[in-house]
Order: sequence, then C-alpha cells, then structure tokens
Amino acid sequence: MSLLRSLRLCLDARTGGLPAGSLLLQSLQPWHTIHAGSWLSSSASRKDLLMKLRQKTGYSFVNCKKALETCGGDLKQAEIWLHKQAQKEGWSKATKLHGRKTKEGLIGLLQEGNTTVLVEVNCETDFVSRNLKFQQLVQQVALGTMLHCQSLKDQLATYSKVSLKGFLNSSELSGLPAGPDREGSLKDHLALAIGKLGENMILKRAAWVKVPSGFYVGSYVHGTMHSPSLHNLVLGKYGALVICETSEQKANLEDLGRRLGQHVVGMAPLSVGSLDDEPGGEAETKMLSQPYLLDPSITLGQYVQPHGVSVVDFVRFECGEVEEATEAE
Repeated sequence: MSLLRSLRLCLDARTGGLPAGSLLLQSLQPWHTIHAGSWLSSSASRKDLLMKLRQKTGYSFVNCKKALETCGGDLKQAEIWLHKQAQKEGWSKATKLHGRKTKEGLIGLLQEGNTTVLVEVNCETDFVSRNLKFQQLVQQVALGTMLHCQSLKDQLATYSKVSLKGFLNSSELSGLPAGPDREGSLKDHLALAIGKLGENMILKRAAWVKVPSGFYVGSYVHGTMHSPSLHNLVLGKYGALVICETSEQKANLEDLGRRLGQHVVGMAPLSVGSLDDEPGGEAETKMLSQPYLLDPSITLGQYVQPHGVSVVDFVRFECGEVEEATEAE
C-alpha cells in the first residue's frame, strides 16, 4: 500500500470519513470560518496576493490566506480584516496580562530639526525588549510624539520651560494618533504588540523639546541600538537631553552635547544649578557643581564655561525608574 493511500485511510479513520482536505481547512481557522471565494480560481494571482499581503502586514501565511478568502481577494479589505482580528486578540491578551510587572523596555530618542523627543516603553523581560516588533513599537511611539510636538504652534522667540519643554504621561501618550500612515491611536498599536509578543507592556512616558535659534539640544542614549528603519531614532536603557544656549553656531556642538548628555545619565543631577555654586553638600545634586563625569578634577561648570555655552535645562530618563520609585513609596 502506498504512503499516500495509508495517510488518507488514517485521516478518514480520525475524522469519521471526512475528506483530508476538509481536515486541513479546519486546522487553519485561528480567527474566522473560511469562505472560499472566486480569488482561488487562479493559482498565480492567489500566490501573488498572498505574497503582497504578507510583505505588507507581516502576518502569517495562514491568516493572510484566511483574510483574502474572507474578503474575496480584495487586498485592501483583507489588510483591514487582519488588523481588526489581530487587535481583538491583542486587547484580549492585554486584559489578561494587565497588572504584571513591566520593569524592562527601551528608551527611544528621536531628533528632527529643532525638535527632540524622548519616550519610554516598558515590557516584562529584556528578551522581548530586544525583539524587532517591540523596537518597532517604540519607533511608532517616538514618531507619534514627534508629530504631536510639531503640531503645537508655540512661539519660539525666547526659551521658556512652559512653551518649549513638555511631558506626556502614560494616558496622554496612549491617546496620541499613531501617525498619518497608520490608523488608530498609539494604544491600538500597543494592543497589537501585546497580541504578537505575549507580554504585558505599557507606554510609560514621553518628553519633547523645541528650541529656537540660538539654542541647541545635546543628547545621549546609553546602551545604544539604532532603529532598523529610521536612521535618526536611537534606542537604549538610559537617555538624556541637555538644552544649551549659545551665542554662535559652533562646529563641535554635537560632540559637546553628547558629553553633557553622558554626564546627566551617569551623575543623575536633580537641577542645573549655577556656576556660583560651591562643590560638595547639597550642590552634589546640581549639575554645574558636580564633578565632571569624564574628568572629576574639575566641575561640569568649569568644563562648559570655556566653550561659550550655557546649560539651561535637561531631561533624564532611566528605563523602569518611575515604576520602581512608586513601589518604594
């Protein structure tokens, strides 16, 4: 007896005489009952549609096939159907996983022109934080925050903490639109990522800075990983922005800004302070009177002063720090 005939007899015995193809169709139904349509008439066009849908959405062959069958081969409707089903599954998983601790994750830093944003997205394990899908979520959050910041019509004549620097908490961040090329809010994309990766995640916070002419934003991310598809997005575990005022455009501002960012990450100051502050005591929490991270024989203020730059403000993010502080309280 041939191998093929043996397999058919085995399948008939298990399914009560149902054809083998019927069993195969039953096993490929994670989301929806299959309705074969006219799109199956051409094998070549079917494969082409499947390839296009998989490349565009990243979903599995089985689910892309199901979407095309359900939507009669309409590529656009199949993509919408896939996202809706994935979102349902994601929201269901998000509800089940809610409350599980999220101390890992990534900081994302994005700069475009005079605008800089810093975001934090948390997950349960470092393993997931290294996953490309999680990093793409951080990228989407950074882009959504950037678009929000660029949409604000602030007057940038003089520096003001109120008009130039802003923060978004988890709820505010989650409600932002995902962007012009993406449907829904960032919260919707969070649910999709939870559905795909199976861990609890939260959009923790974001900070944004816009500076006028005569100001510069230095930046630094520790544990740097560059985004796979966005060259000016940097990912890591710590991030800092340092807002500086300068009387003229200097060639070495980028390097100076990076060194100042390194200091903020490493020394964790609580305020800028002034050049008149004496080192030691309470001044140890003031940035300008702290020993300079890369040369402790001088203060940061002594390092900055010869460069003709004034430090105005800074932002420091450490992945997981807010949650840990809340638990300690």
